[in-house]
Amino acid sequence: MVSQKPAAKSQPLIKVCGLTKLDQIHELIELKVDFLGFIFYEKSLRYVLNQLSLKQISNIEYPGKVGVFVNENVDRIIEISEKAELNFIQLHGDESEDFILELRQKLNSEVKIIKVIRVGSQKAEIKSQLEKISNLKSQISNILFDTDSKAFGGTGKTFDWKILNDIEIPVPYFLSGGISLENINQLSNINHQPIALDINSKFEIDAGDKDLEKIKEFINCTKSNL
Repeated sequence: MVSQKPAAKSQPLIKVCGLTKLDQIHELIELKVDFLGFIFYEKSLRYVLNQLSLKQISNIEYPGKVGVFVNENVDRIIEISEKAELNFIQLHGDESEDFILELRQKLNSEVKIIKVIRVGSQKAEIKSQLEKISNLKSQISNILFDTDSKAFGGTGKTFDWKILNDIEIPVPYFLSGGISLENINQLSNINHQPIALDINSKFEIDAGDKDLEKIKEFINCTKSNL
């Protein structure tokens, strides 16, 4: 009887969020990061339209441009998506099932939707959110788990990743919330591995100003952990 080799682990995709500087964006493209995250939430310290125009973002030719929105209205999301030529819409607020259905109906069919679940300490609340999303599996492409915060992300804080072992996740997911060089080894504690890692504040010199050397080191770490 021939013994089978265990399947090789796939390297997680990398999303760098909170981008505001064109030169850094082009360097990240050279590094072949998979997703470029632009925050369209005016209260964020990384609100991209304070630094770049929609035209400048549209001129970035890359297939992984993600627009992050928090409780924005559908028509505004559609307008920004079209003018910036986004590939993904990330919903980071309290968007309802009806909202997502309306957005999916009006959005270009090639633009995918990522729905964020903000994780606190209440497992029952997470399961409740996931049950709602299970009804929308045909409308969204991915879930993104992030640490719950009134600031809607960018806290640099992690949640207990082991909580993901106790829930059923209906679609491939992104992991966010305080991911760093110091805790990347703890990813092995998750049974159902994320398809992508979303990094932000732990890889900055200042809000929106990325530490590219640290990001390079992180990318190399994800490869060596296979």
